[in-house]
Amino acid sequence: MPVINGVSKPAGVRCIQLDEHDRCKIFGQPERPAVCGSLQPEEMMCGENREQAMRWLGWMEQQTAPTSLPPADSSNQASLKR
Repeated sequence: MPVINGVSKPAGVRCIQLDEHDRCKIFGQPERPAVCGSLQPEEMMCGENREQAMRWLGWMEQQTAPTSLPPADSSNQASLKR
């Protein structure tokens, strides 16, 4: 999860550093997270228009979101104690 000003941004949550035109308000500033600067645009991610680019970014967030583990059932608990 990227950390911005000490706060993590989970997948699917709009970045607080985007302005009303979806431009980064801290672009080029030292407090900009390294993960943001490491994202290099490519033709595949940009698509032919903004809608396609936003769809790709949404897909990337889904693919990189942490998954939660299912709760352990009693049979798993028993095997862990052995």
